[in-house]
Amino acid sequence: MLEKLEQRLGRVHARQRLGIEEDHEAVFGHGLNFFHPENWYSAHALLRGALKVIGIYGRGQRNGRRIQVRHNQVEVANLPPVFEDFRLLHISDLHSDLHPGAIDSLVALLPGLSYDVCVLTGDFRGQTFGPYAAALEGLRRVREQLRGPIYGVLGNHDTVRMLPPIEEMQIRMLMNESEALYRDNQRIHLCGVDDAHYYRADNIQQATVSVPADEVAILLSHTPEIYRQAAHAGFTLMLSGHTHGGQICLPGAIPLTLDATLPRSMGRGAWTYHQMAGYTSVGVGCSIVPVRFNCPPEITIHHLVRTASAPQALPSTAAREGASEKTARKDLSPRP
Repeated sequence: MLEKLEQRLGRVHARQRLGIEEDHEAVFGHGLNFFHPENWYSAHALLRGALKVIGIYGRGQRNGRRIQVRHNQVEVANLPPVFEDFRLLHISDLHSDLHPGAIDSLVALLPGLSYDVCVLTGDFRGQTFGPYAAALEGLRRVREQLRGPIYGVLGNHDTVRMLPPIEEMQIRMLMNESEALYRDNQRIHLCGVDDAHYYRADNIQQATVSVPADEVAILLSHTPEIYRQAAHAGFTLMLSGHTHGGQICLPGAIPLTLDATLPRSMGRGAWTYHQMAGYTSVGVGCSIVPVRFNCPPEITIHHLVRTASAPQALPSTAAREGASEKTARKDLSPRP
């Protein structure tokens, strides 16, 4: 495995990631914030037990299966004309082995959606260490319902050992790398970094080494916590997850915690920082316990439009059913 990962990532990146994993996940210290509740496994049982005692555990599980499809319009000043209304399907935080019911709902929902490219912003596994075969099987079920090019990054729950089998599913993982997406000899760039929250294995400079400064670049990062670095690096759009929007929220979608060091306004949905647009997905799956309150799971279709374009109403999901488009990994032809 080490030899395979060194060939794929380079010696330093592979050994750094594996070494931190073997040190085991800490509850306190390491990473961007001090406290890591996802690594405190006693809390999992305590929270689950408390929710069962007060009689709302089952309702929280049902809430976690009601996935919403959201649409987000992103205005881009220098968007090449052929990329007008280019659509990115954004799926985050599957945690597929922790809440299989959410994966069932997602698998049923995906065939009716219309998009050009799918992006996955990490956390495929429920736990932060241990077996990952069930997580890969859940991802495989989702992959079977996706079409066109698919790109992804790893999250703080994911071991780098998952990288080879994920890429065997024809999912292009961006490990501090970029990929140019072409239409009619025009292009935009998709960049991705390794986990910045716990492993601190992100490298924006390396991810942008082949991206010209005057071209549109979109960053995939599991956590939005590196928003400052991303904005000052010149990214047009940053897509993230990790926070779950709080997952267990007070009425009004007020999160108890986001497990992230960033303004609460960036903890879910669309936001801006300087000239960069951002979006933090609340995710599909759940962390710690498979329940949600006042924070329904979501997938999001981001529509890229030129700033000069007149505002257009986004078509409903129902209106998109049955739509088809021809896409290729390197050359993304416009939809008819």
